Amino acid sequence: MWDVLDNPEVIERIDTQNMLAALWNLPDQCREAWEIGNHVDLPAEVKVNKIVVTGLGGSAIGGDLLRVFSTDKAAVPVFVNRHYSLPLFVDQQTLVFAVSYSGNTEETLSAYEIASEKRAPMIVLTTGGKLKNMAQADKAPVITVPGGISPRSATGYLFIPMLAVLERMGFVTGISEEVTELIQQLKLLRDQLGPQAGLSGNLSKQLATRLYGHIPVIWGSSGTTEVVAQRWKGQFNENTKTPAYWNVFPELNHNEIVGFETPAEILKNLFLIILRSKDDHDRVQKRIEITHQEIGEKVAGVAQIHSVGDTFLSRIYSLIYTGDYASIYLALLYGIDPGPVKVIDRLKGALASQQS
Repeated sequence: MWDVLDNPEVIERIDTQNMLAALWNLPDQCREAWEIGNHVDLPAEVKVNKIVVTGLGGSAIGGDLLRVFSTDKAAVPVFVNRHYSLPLFVDQQTLVFAVSYSGNTEETLSAYEIASEKRAPMIVLTTGGKLKNMAQADKAPVITVPGGISPRSATGYLFIPMLAVLERMGFVTGISEEVTELIQQLKLLRDQLGPQAGLSGNLSKQLATRLYGHIPVIWGSSGTTEVVAQRWKGQFNENTKTPAYWNVFPELNHNEIVGFETPAEILKNLFLIILRSKDDHDRVQKRIEITHQEIGEKVAGVAQIHSVGDTFLSRIYSLIYTGDYASIYLALLYGIDPGPVKVIDRLKGALASQQS
């Protein structure tokens, strides 16, 4: 059954929304996103002492990436908001990125209105929709990115422009060089992980075969791969339509590892994925090895996936790219179209019919 992954005709029949094609284009997407971010109008000069990115789902992951990336590079804190409201601390010295790929996410529209009432300086990141209309009416800067793909396929568009803006505003430096290296690294990786690369030498395809029939449990590390672990979980949910769970070191060593004792028959349905980076703290790296030894025999299998690249940005994205491909390949093995998210569509429809 694994030959499905090397059969273009079968892949084309199952993948009706061309999710693999969108993933293949990620290096070009990142390049275009960088150019877009460098040409958008910036807010009038304001004193900013904190940044909030408000969004949901695929539109929020860019904010999480920005938060982790900026931790030791920016002197101002970055917060991510996934709600209809905003934290009380948002004020006129808070730069708010309102991010919605569709431009119609109701939680983000609500948060935008609150930010506007608080007179916080704002930048909107979207393809259009109501959010863009509201921003244009308020004369707030709008980063308009191309549409036509799913939000979860637009991670470059939903993250890289914010990096460009922060560099232009003086919050971070040296980003241009990191983005250039990132694009080159992604091009190398897609030659190794893309559908044209056979199963025998394709890490993502191999991982999908090991995950078949099991529930993915993804562990990352705080401050480095935590967002990637969350991303992998969401990609297995949306692309593969399977349950998946995530946690981070060292926190999980203080609770979750105790939960691998019983029931044994359920534990054998779990497949553990540990995301590794040389950026992980030395003590965390020791924790990972000890935890692997402790848990490994109790689950269906364990895969340690190591990041590659010369910069923090490229290492993080190497893991994202590997997981994105693996989630789509696993969907193909199940005969599931990775594109549609019918449950989410039904939920949105039900909510729309009950607007107050």
